[in-house]
Amino acid sequence: MNIREQLLTLLKESGESFISGEEMSRRLGVSRTAIWKHIEELRQEGYIFEAVRRSGYRLLSSPDITSAEEIKLGLQASVFGQHIHYYSTIDSTQNKCQELAKAGAPEGTLVIADEQAGGKGRLGRVWHAPAGKNISMSLLIRPQLELDQCPQITLLAAVAIVETIKELYSINAAIKWPNDVLIHGKKVCGILTELNAEADHVNWLIIGMGINVNTEQHEFPPGVSEIATSIAIQKGEKVRRVPFIQGVLQKLEELYQLYVNEGFTPVRKRWEANAITIGKRVIIRTLQGQLEGLAEGIDDTGVLLVRKNDGTVQKVYSADVEIQA
Repeated sequence: MNIREQLLTLLKESGESFISGEEMSRRLGVSRTAIWKHIEELRQEGYIFEAVRRSGYRLLSSPDITSAEEIKLGLQASVFGQHIHYYSTIDSTQNKCQELAKAGAPEGTLVIADEQAGGKGRLGRVWHAPAGKNISMSLLIRPQLELDQCPQITLLAAVAIVETIKELYSINAAIKWPNDVLIHGKKVCGILTELNAEADHVNWLIIGMGINVNTEQHEFPPGVSEIATSIAIQKGEKVRRVPFIQGVLQKLEELYQLYVNEGFTPVRKRWEANAITIGKRVIIRTLQGQLEGLAEGIDDTGVLLVRKNDGTVQKVYSADVEIQA
């Protein structure tokens, strides 16, 4: 934990009480001048302090900033999010996370940006991520998996996000196979999983998550506003992003450990409990063409099983899925 993190921890733990510069200096092992400089830097970032002569400082409010310091304070996950690379703006958290993975970054490394200029979704689509509104983050894991098991991680991530939305905000989110989280039929989150692998093993896997948190309806680009929503729109008020990020990381770690210890079956059951695709007639669009049928479920690798009109079952590995009315 760096000095800024320790300083913020002291101030937040002090609550309504003042803590003197001398006390902070003593406990953190730095000069009072260094304490003052850090506090002034934090003021510039939007933190509001009350300073009283001979009493010290107390923290009145924190900005809605997704910095490493804010995320780590109160984070219950022991691996995921312990190494955080925060950027006020970046082209793509996925690209940066790939660079870090190649350089040997440890499992659980998180890349997060307040604004993402070149965010991407499946099939090379653009992901809308305006400054200060949403969550754009990529998580590095180094799982012991076979290649055909990797799609399971996307489904695991979807479960983590849906369950966090439900638990924190009592909003009935749902999953549309393979990687969309919806609220009332509109997309609130997309998940992009990318990997680096050899013929016989996976080197690393990156879970990219783009979550619409505080975007207002009129802020979505033309063509997107009809199909997208945000947590704030559904809740009727703005949402602080850091508690949600912490919740997702904690839930991801919980599910990942469950997956490592017990396999995909318990995760699959939770996925199916939150899925809206299963049991519905769907139109499947792939690069090879289009088919229609009944989405019957997913198999043990996470592949979608669709019973076609002729009665045969086809495995769908990657596709755009439209649920028929």
